Amino acid sequence: MEGIAIPKEIQELIGDRIGKVDEVGKSSSKVICYSDMILKIEKTNKSSDNEYRMMEWLNGKLSVPEILCFKKEQEMSYLLMTRVEGTMSCGDEYMENPKLLIKLMAEGMRKLWSLDITDCPSMNNIDKLLKEAEYRVINGLCDIEDAEPETYGENGFRDPAELLTWLKEHKPEEEFVFTHGDCCMPNLFLNKDRFSGFIDLGNCGIADKYQDIALCYRSLLHNFAGVYTGKAYPKFDEEMFFKELGIEPDWEKIRYYILLDELF
Repeated sequence: MEGIAIPKEIQELIGDRIGKVDEVGKSSSKVICYSDMILKIEKTNKSSDNEYRMMEWLNGKLSVPEILCFKKEQEMSYLLMTRVEGTMSCGDEYMENPKLLIKLMAEGMRKLWSLDITDCPSMNNIDKLLKEAEYRVINGLCDIEDAEPETYGENGFRDPAELLTWLKEHKPEEEFVFTHGDCCMPNLFLNKDRFSGFIDLGNCGIADKYQDIALCYRSLLHNFAGVYTGKAYPKFDEEMFFKELGIEPDWEKIRYYILLDELF
């Protein structure tokens, strides 16, 4: 693609396909979409390495993209993969049919949690996440402007350091399953009346299932309210969501994991 350096081996696989840069989401990576493949370009980091490792581990276990080529050059990672069928779950056709949307999303989340984690190579428990969060706080990497309105300020925390201290002092018990780690609507794909797969797998690994529940719940709230697109839909029915998941919501855990995510 013009203006973007791509390793020769990957360029040969892309051939003469025309790509389009994906503008959805808040990731720092550059994602180029082709007719039958996706190229993800980002600075090499723990997340990019974990995504490659988890995609290999998940092959045949879960509906995720297939790796076509993975290259590292000059501190950059290039991941070429197949496209997942269907569209993001935040598309109009599903937002306007919330009953089907929530049914399919819950189906996908249950598939995650049903995986055998015996030999999963990635652990994302609270202690590991807090250690990473501490590094980000110390190095001034937390974006206060992008936080939920109630997280900081008069009725919230003074700053990320105070939030980190609170998180360390209020760690909930963990129920380990396989989790996506960033279970927001753009990362869950649907195809007509079925769940079709997951993308953006850099945060996958073993963690409490409320890591997924909390971020999915927040994503549903924001998307139904039109936070990202300016287009609002009928009020999100949280009771329907938890009923489809087959759980009674633990609101303390939901709040904890949303607050923890504010430091990333």
